[in-house]
Amino acid sequence: MKIQIVEDDASLNQGIVLALKEEHFSFVQCNTVRQAKAAYSADKPDLILLDINLPDGSGYDYLKWVREEEAMTNHTQILVLTANDMEMDEVMSLSLGADDYMSKPFSLAVLRARVNNLGQRAARVLKENAVYKTRRFYFDFGCLHFECMGKEISLSVNEQKLLKLFIQNEERILTREILMTWLWEEGAEYVDENALSVTVNRLRSKLAQKGEESPIQTVYGQGYLWVRQKGQGEEDVL
Repeated sequence: MKIQIVEDDASLNQGIVLALKEEHFSFVQCNTVRQAKAAYSADKPDLILLDINLPDGSGYDYLKWVREEEAMTNHTQILVLTANDMEMDEVMSLSLGADDYMSKPFSLAVLRARVNNLGQRAARVLKENAVYKTRRFYFDFGCLHFECMGKEISLSVNEQKLLKLFIQNEERILTREILMTWLWEEGAEYVDENALSVTVNRLRSKLAQKGEESPIQTVYGQGYLWVRQKGQGEEDVL
C-alpha cells in the first residue's frame, strides 16, 4: 500500500515511517500542500496521513482538492492527524471526506491499527470498483459504465449487483438462494422467486448482443453460473 504522509514536523513525519516500517507499505513524505499535490499527481496514493496545519495552507484545502480530483469515486483513504482537538475540527474533516480522524498526541500502536483498518477498506473499495475487460465486455464498476461488444448498455441497480457477483464467482454455480439473498438481503424471503428469474433474464439478454450467447448459463436444478468464453479470443482481466 502506498502511503502519503503530509506532515511538516520532520520528527513526527519520520517517526510515522519508522512506526509502520515492518508493514507492507511504501511511503512518500511531504511537508507542504504544494508537495502533496505534486506527489499525488505523479503517483496516486492508497492512503493519506494528513496534518491540518501546514506551512503553505490548510490540510482541509488539500483534503477538498483530493476529493474533487477523485470526483465520485473516493478511492483514496484519508486519515487526518492534527493537534486541533475541537469537535468542530473532527466534524469538518469528516464532512470534507476524511475516512478517519486522530488528535495529537496519539499512540503509534493505535495509528498502526487504524492504518491497517483503512488498508483493508482500501482493498475492498478497489475490488468493488474493479474493471472487468474481455474481447466482448467492458465493465467499470467504479464509474458504473458497462459495454457489450463496444456498445454501452444500461443496467439497473440489481442487474449491476448480479453482474458483479457472477464475475467474482466465475465458473462457480450460484444457487437461487444465494442470488436472492445477495439482491434483496434481509427481505429475500418476501420476494417472489419470479423476480430473480426476470432480473437474470434481463441481464442475460443485454449480454447476448450481435448473435453472441450470454455467459450466464442455467444449471438445471441448481442455479446459474458465469462461463468464461475460452477459445474465443477472450482476455480475462480483473
